Amino acid sequence: MSYAVKEIFKTLQGEGAQMGRAAVFCRFAGCNLWSGREADRASSVCTFCDTDFVGIDGTSGGRFPDAESLADAIATEWAGPSANRYVVLTGGEPLLQVDDALVSALHARAFEIGVETNGTQVAPVGLDWICVSPKADATLVLQSGHELKLVYPQESARPEQFEHLAFNHFFLQPMDSPTAAANLEATITYCTDNPRWRLSLQSHKMIGIR
Repeated sequence: MSYAVKEIFKTLQGEGAQMGRAAVFCRFAGCNLWSGREADRASSVCTFCDTDFVGIDGTSGGRFPDAESLADAIATEWAGPSANRYVVLTGGEPLLQVDDALVSALHARAFEIGVETNGTQVAPVGLDWICVSPKADATLVLQSGHELKLVYPQESARPEQFEHLAFNHFFLQPMDSPTAAANLEATITYCTDNPRWRLSLQSHKMIGIR
């Protein structure tokens, strides 16, 4: 299959359990929780998305005809030794496109593979790190993985709805919105009172990197 990719770039992971780790981010175009029409963004299931996943016109983006060509592009962006190679497949919703062929091609190039997903799609086998970020009113299909990272607060997605699931790490991340300061305070309070949950901050925004 071919792959529609918004952008590919190397940076540091800014969130969650892998924070601070060098990684190539491969952002896939498209999301199943958004209609694809800009006018409908405010009424979509996920109204607080802070990433541009529309089109294939970002840094090193494009349509890749097969898994080998996309894996080569990701390896070129890494531009370093093969030790500790890490790629984050994100979006939009990456699991609309990520398949067994791409997983195999990336492993053949010595990449450890992480994915950031809304959890509404089945994941291919072989992913090394699965981070699920549930969205209110979206059916959660992927109920196990390494990291559950919940944007907080979401009225219809309360932390207690997810803490029984089979994840190694549970993070609350304050919603980036006009009420960001209040959201941060509420998240700190919740994590303090419910120590199963840990605070995740978007450190890349704080230090001015992608």
